[in-house]
Amino acid sequence: MEILAVVTIVGILAAAAQPLAVWVHKRQREAELRQALRALRGGLDAYFQAAREGRITLKADDSGYPPTLDALVQGVPDARDPQRQKRLYFLRRLPRDPFADATLPPAQTWGLRSYDSPPESPAPGRDVFDVHSLAEGIALDGSRYRDW
Repeated sequence: MEILAVVTIVGILAAAAQPLAVWVHKRQREAELRQALRALRGGLDAYFQAAREGRITLKADDSGYPPTLDALVQGVPDARDPQRQKRLYFLRRLPRDPFADATLPPAQTWGLRSYDSPPESPAPGRDVFDVHSLAEGIALDGSRYRDW
């Protein structure tokens, strides 16, 4: 009889702990998403700042933002280097959206917004002004991942 009571109590505790474990996992993925967005946006801002300082050669109609996310990792020639041998790098690696399909390359896990697209309807274009998650989910705080 005592063993039955212990098994019942352990079962109740395990049932209560399972939703908590799911919540903790979701919270961890949300923290990864925040960190990835922060890193990407920091790289985009650093690229733009380098363009404003004249360290990146731009065409007359360029916005100053990178043409692709991969340009942040692959780097661009430093316009201040006379031999054009030095490159400017803005990210060591391209982070991936933790809510995206794990089989996709990191660059394809993000939604892109070009400089020319409005904030209420972000769309890709000739440059990368901002990124957002393509995940359709709702965060623990009630906001949509796409709006982060």
